[in-house]
Amino acid sequence: MKYFYFIWKNLTRKKLRTTLTVLSIIVAFLLFGALGSIRTAFTQGVEIAGADRLLTMSRISLMQSLPYSYVQRVRGLDGVTHVGHSNWFGAHYQEPHNQFSQFAVDAESYLSIYADAISLSPEHRQGWMSNRIGAVIGTALAERFNWEVGDRIPLISMFPRVGGDRTWEFVIEGIYEVQSASVDPGGMLFHYAYFDEAREWDRGTVGWLAIKVADPEQAGRVAEEVDALFANSANETRTSTEQAFIESFLRQFGDIGTITTLILGAVFFTMLLVAANTMSQAVRERISEMAILKTLGFSNLSVLLMILAESLLMVLIGGGLGMLLADRLAQGAAATLGGALPGFGMPSSVWRNGLLAMIVLGLMAGILPAVQGMRLNIVTALGRR
Repeated sequence: MKYFYFIWKNLTRKKLRTTLTVLSIIVAFLLFGALGSIRTAFTQGVEIAGADRLLTMSRISLMQSLPYSYVQRVRGLDGVTHVGHSNWFGAHYQEPHNQFSQFAVDAESYLSIYADAISLSPEHRQGWMSNRIGAVIGTALAERFNWEVGDRIPLISMFPRVGGDRTWEFVIEGIYEVQSASVDPGGMLFHYAYFDEAREWDRGTVGWLAIKVADPEQAGRVAEEVDALFANSANETRTSTEQAFIESFLRQFGDIGTITTLILGAVFFTMLLVAANTMSQAVRERISEMAILKTLGFSNLSVLLMILAESLLMVLIGGGLGMLLADRLAQGAAATLGGALPGFGMPSSVWRNGLLAMIVLGLMAGILPAVQGMRLNIVTALGRR
């Protein structure tokens, strides 16, 4: 740009004010990138065709359990190779903020269904199978609490044991590694039999079914047959891919798409006010200087474009840094979430939307001061000195 040095000098004239404004924009676009990534992950379309694993939950709600008898009935369908089941445990370790995912599963079927996603040594597998209160944990969880094989871990669950006690004890028998995003490296798996026998209520039920299909191209047909099997029953089902299932699980806590949209709207409006105020102050302080520029031959259009360029540059610097931080945050979250939200990250669409938002914000913040500078009367402006 021909006048870049001049624009840069104007932008950095009030260093503290510019720095504080840029920091505000960084925070705003950090939120923009992070929330945009979450919204995309929760609302992206999911196709059943081509999936080799399906999950079946209650048609009413994920919180509604299914009869255990459904496992055997689905196992008999054509095209189904393995059927497992899981129950969400909802527990924490020592303090309520020490939460992580725990699932009661049938060990044999789970390891068969997720054979390509989880790696557990034969020794750890045997130890888990032979211990009724045994559990296996992901590498991330082991590192988080410095747990090792043989440790006895008490967890406080939302499910009371017979007698009302909510403390459950487990012995760590193995540490698994994940080989795909389908399994959470920060989670724990334990025996369904132990959970079902000891819990005080809702015995003989499972949270959802995990189905391994022989031919991924037949996944759609299998899903339809599973749901048709329980149609018009007291516990109708909905079968979907893992991604759609996880979206359904997380939406139990609210409409993430609407929430993030409202937050982003508030953030954008606030940043518009902040950036516009900064540019207005900068222009007011330089009225006499702009009059001198016009006296030297700068056109009205040149003054307009320089002020707009200054506003755009400020927003692009802050917005770009904010988006980079959001990208790093998304990468770290993806490694931590693992199977909690497969494929999580900051997609290119969020980058594109972020760049568009920066341009719009920069233009909107600078347009009024720029028009003011363009319409400036030389004689009147010089008279203010």
